[in-house]
Amino acid sequence: MTADNKAEQDNNVDLIQFLDDQVWCDSLTISEVKTFLEFTQLVSCQSNEIIAEIGEVGEALYLVISGEVALYRDTNNSNDVGRIKEGEIMGEMSFFDRRPRSVRLEAVKKTQLLKLSRSMYQRLRVEHPYIALNLLEHAVVSLDHLFRRASHDMSTFANYLYALGRK
Repeated sequence: MTADNKAEQDNNVDLIQFLDDQVWCDSLTISEVKTFLEFTQLVSCQSNEIIAEIGEVGEALYLVISGEVALYRDTNNSNDVGRIKEGEIMGEMSFFDRRPRSVRLEAVKKTQLLKLSRSMYQRLRVEHPYIALNLLEHAVVSLDHLFRRASHDMSTFANYLYALGRK
């Protein structure tokens, strides 16, 4: 076995273990986790590398394996509106609704992602619907968490403004 083959095999073992530890994979077998990996591509990003740009229609969704990704509402990167961390999914909104992205996705530091392209997701849905359903449920939960965080932030901000107006 060559050094490259050994490194690739070790990396696959690490990815399988990482995915097996994720909540959305709880009901998947190791064989199903390995199958899911066959439909994805490992992507490495450097610090400050743009992963997806505002206005693009998402042709892929991503799972953060390591590192961190910032979400920016403008191209100036003045203030991030959120962070996506290890184990979280990103890009699912534009991926599923096929509307232009409203935020830029940018690596904060060296980051590894699993990329699932639209064509591979469509194959996964047909060939392995149980795996695809687990991923889809994870995307729904991810969007729910995003909505709840945004609602909490808006509520906190409104309470702050209301309190200022009462003085």
